[in-house]
Amino acid sequence: MGPCVNHPDRETPYRCTKHEIYMCEDCMHCRDPEIYCKFRSSCPIHFMEKENKK
Repeated sequence: MGPCVNHPDRETPYRCTKHEIYMCEDCMHCRDPEIYCKFRSSCPIHFMEKENKK
């Protein structure tokens, strides 16, 4: 766990492995959705963002 990149007072388990940053549920979005990411197949941020769009 680590502090959210936009809200340092919030601890979050969601980490972007590509950019090595943590994001809370309010900030969670893929920063490069159109660019290849070798971590995408195991990225919780990517999958949660997809679920929220449904």
